[in-house]
Amino acid sequence: MDKNLRYWDLRHVSGEHTGIDIDNGEVESAGVSFFSKAIIRALGPRGWGILAVSPFNPDDRKALREYLSRAEKAAVITREDVQLADAPNRDLLTTPPMKENPLDLPLEEKGRLLMQITEAAKVPGVTNTRGTYTERYEEVSFLDSTGFAASYQTCRSGFSVMAVAKKNGEMQMGYVRDHTIDGLNIRNRTDQGVKAGTRAVDLLNARAAKGGRMAAVLDPELGGVFAHEAVGHASEGDLVKEGASVLKDRIGEAIGSPIVTIIDDPTMHSFGFEPIDAEGIAGCRTAIIEDGILKRYLHSRETLAAVGSGDAGHARAMPGDQPIVRMSNTYIAAGDARYDEIIGECRNGILLSGSRGGQVDPGRGVFQFNAEYGYLIEGGELTQMVRDVSLSGEILSTLHAITLCGNDLRMHPGYCGKGGQSVPVSDGSPHLLLSEAIIGGNGDV
Repeated sequence: MDKNLRYWDLRHVSGEHTGIDIDNGEVESAGVSFFSKAIIRALGPRGWGILAVSPFNPDDRKALREYLSRAEKAAVITREDVQLADAPNRDLLTTPPMKENPLDLPLEEKGRLLMQITEAAKVPGVTNTRGTYTERYEEVSFLDSTGFAASYQTCRSGFSVMAVAKKNGEMQMGYVRDHTIDGLNIRNRTDQGVKAGTRAVDLLNARAAKGGRMAAVLDPELGGVFAHEAVGHASEGDLVKEGASVLKDRIGEAIGSPIVTIIDDPTMHSFGFEPIDAEGIAGCRTAIIEDGILKRYLHSRETLAAVGSGDAGHARAMPGDQPIVRMSNTYIAAGDARYDEIIGECRNGILLSGSRGGQVDPGRGVFQFNAEYGYLIEGGELTQMVRDVSLSGEILSTLHAITLCGNDLRMHPGYCGKGGQSVPVSDGSPHLLLSEAIIGGNGDV
């Protein structure tokens, strides 16, 4: 290694991506693309020199030496002072076996199965449907200047279906998605199409919710969005280092109800599972909040050295991109309350279900999330369905407002965007009771 370098690493990802889009019963696109990308990082006297290569041939040693030399030259002129924490764990996690390998199924058969799900969404009242299938197979290899080397393979696949219902100039949408690392998941799933179509029609007939302060119950999907967006991002070490997190300098502080524990776990065999992170470190179960107390941040080796108080193993990256601090499988741990107990304890309020996006400012500690739909809770029982409803508030006051955690934790897969990169994640929660919440709506119900 050049005397000007303190460390270098190389991450190479190759594989193939399959995509199918069906719009109103017509296959709009279907195909397979192949990729081979590498990112080479060289740590000079102060900071990084980084080189992205595509396509990359791992067997061309001469080219590899040239790439490393170019990264070295870039590293010498950087001025940011970078320190790396020790790599604590280099044991590769075991990838779970697949029930049916999607690679074994022809593209035409995948299209036929997706068509069945999409067509099932055409319940009476639905005017438009759209279905998508995505599949991504990756072979990942990692090598660094200490001599550490590792490799693994993953295959993620799944589908989404959207149904649109229209009546008297109004339009509502129902949406269902399911992605997995466990293998092909589009056989015998027409019930998911029916679910999307039925929800669109139900929303068309629902009334707009009335906003205000009230008790609220969050379902596992929206509770998981809160855990990921409001707490998970605020716990990422790069945001903490930059002073862009409301959780900065709060380690050891009670920031929520004592019944609240929030965890990020890349070892969990869910959609955000990674055998090792993009710095060659096997992740670990990291309890961000334990019994209401902030315990740890999520870190890369660089942010752990700069900030401390947490675990490395949380650096992730798209193929050919730089590692940045990211979540994996983030969730609010289950409590012991039953669902009917939570609804009954709410008395008068609202149940918020599903997610239609939103926004969060981890620096200011505020958020706003749109639910897919809701149900009024009156006298401890669910009554009429409502739509156009949202949840907003301050992260810390909302954590303190959680008074019951259900025993029904469920995870939901998705993709998280940050720094121009999108990586697979999952988030989840049991049903949660908030003693007070700010509910947005423009109706009179």
